[in-house]
Amino acid sequence: MLGSNCAEASPHSWRRGLAPALAERHALIDQHRLLRSIIESTVAPAFAVPRTALWAGTRGAPPEAFARQVAMYLAHVGFGLNLTEVARLFARDRSTVAHACALVEDRRDAAPFDRALDLLEGALRLVSQRLS
Repeated sequence: MLGSNCAEASPHSWRRGLAPALAERHALIDQHRLLRSIIESTVAPAFAVPRTALWAGTRGAPPEAFARQVAMYLAHVGFGLNLTEVARLFARDRSTVAHACALVEDRRDAAPFDRALDLLEGALRLVSQRLS
């Protein structure tokens, strides 16, 4: 506090408290990079869409949008991320992720689609084991 007798003498003392927060932020960035890599290498080829389509800022073509919705669902269910974390990973709103997860969950009633998602979840596990 300014003008306080309790203030530290060093003008850069605040940086010491900042270091753990920065380290945590860098770890989170590295985790996001790893998750993005795993999701890209698994979901994009399965849906025959470009990897960049999963992270595009716009909706894109319907096959790309659906692949992104499945990727969001797998990030939530397969990696156990909460909806807010998935939203942050995909640069989307939490309600968009909730909609994507509900849409994909509803489509799991079809046996072929359910089997395909089971296979994708298994592929995610295999790829994540190799990359970590």
